[in-house]
Amino acid sequence: MLFNSFAFALFLPVVFLLYWRVTKTLQQQNILLLIASYFFYGCWDWRFLFLLAFSTFLDFFTGLKIMNAPTRRNKQLWLWLSITINLGFLGFFKYYNFFVTSFAEAISNVGLHVNPWTLSVILPVGISFYTFHGLSYVFDIYRDRIKAERNFVEYALFVSFFPLLVAGPIERATHLLPQIKESRKFDYSKMVDGLRQILWGLFKKIIIADQSAQYVNLIFSDPSSFSGSTLVLGVIFFAFQIYGDFSGYSDIALGTARLFGIELLRNFAYPYFSRDIAEFWRRWHISLSSWFRDYLYIPLGGSKGGTWMKVRNTFIIFLVSGFWHGANWTFIVWGGLNAIYFMPLLLTNKNRDNLQIVAAGKTFPTLKELFSMLLTFGLTCFAWIFFRAKDMSHALAYIKHMFSRSLFSAPNFYSINDAKKTLLFILFFLIVEWMGREQPYAIARIGGVKRRYIRWLSYYAIIWVIINYSTKEQTFIYFQF
Repeated sequence: MLFNSFAFALFLPVVFLLYWRVTKTLQQQNILLLIASYFFYGCWDWRFLFLLAFSTFLDFFTGLKIMNAPTRRNKQLWLWLSITINLGFLGFFKYYNFFVTSFAEAISNVGLHVNPWTLSVILPVGISFYTFHGLSYVFDIYRDRIKAERNFVEYALFVSFFPLLVAGPIERATHLLPQIKESRKFDYSKMVDGLRQILWGLFKKIIIADQSAQYVNLIFSDPSSFSGSTLVLGVIFFAFQIYGDFSGYSDIALGTARLFGIELLRNFAYPYFSRDIAEFWRRWHISLSSWFRDYLYIPLGGSKGGTWMKVRNTFIIFLVSGFWHGANWTFIVWGGLNAIYFMPLLLTNKNRDNLQIVAAGKTFPTLKELFSMLLTFGLTCFAWIFFRAKDMSHALAYIKHMFSRSLFSAPNFYSINDAKKTLLFILFFLIVEWMGREQPYAIARIGGVKRRYIRWLSYYAIIWVIINYSTKEQTFIYFQF
């Protein structure tokens, strides 16, 4: 079930009314949300409900075993059992064919020929996300940060809560479980705030992402047919497609959770206003970046060692992050490129220079800040080519044609006039995001406008644009990860 679907528009109000009007106790609320979450996931493919349930039971059981283990060795055995099975399922569904074909290609390079045995397997939607939910839970128990949960319903809801189930944010037990265990009362202001964030998320998805997608698909389908400047435009469209798509999903997820009295972790903080790559990664897919920091980077030694250790750990983090996104060499190169971008900041100890939002309390950035943002955006866009390309040859062909003599000509293709309208939407979107960059989401400030008619006029304007410029219902990009 997609957030931008008619089915979800029916599903959400029904669950909301049952939750606040029918259920009487916290336990009933949690059971209702758990049933709704499994129904939500089952609408995609009911057969994979078993995999979700098995993963949930595995980590619930191993969490208890780790907490009650008499020795450190026993704790480690149960921890590694959870890690092995979780990553085994993830590896099978997501990476099996990649490893098999890569091995066959490597063998063929030394003169041997093998016929790789690949499988036609469906990637279970959200498997990367709920696997990381469970792993963070058992890691935290092993490190004595939390106690194992003894209420299976509450733990199962932590793993499968429908707003975050299929594309995050990647929650922590330390943050979400206490909210699940505490009594929740209806709060009108939170409901309105949640609906407002959902509205902005739908605008990002339907108007920015989906409108941009049609030109991205056209231009990336055959880069040799377009001028270099048009290919640059295609990359810019993709930058806003993936940002509008994923941050839009996160906004809808956070807003939906707030309707039920639950606050999820923030996943985006205006990343395209970053002044360097380090800042970008503190603002892009925050829950994943912090997950890798806490459960991989710091255990490897973080930045405490010498220069070699810092460089090694940084490359590991970015390469693993790239591989997490998909079983393709393009994602690994994308991760490696970001690691290279990060190196000058790391080696000069400037990777934490920009911790606050740019031009805080000001209307405009300085020229230096503007240049830094444009440079960071340009580097990010170049890396996005590998993220979007179907394989390495496609990415290299795209770059080759982009840097041709036609780079300095005016972009031109048969639907260029329609694309100008989308560019105007993107410009409007950037202005709104800039004006609201110090808020949790861009239009949060509307809630503070005293004149009611101005608030409602703003909402109706956004709704009107969404209805009149919506295209065919499209899935979210991060469902494939």
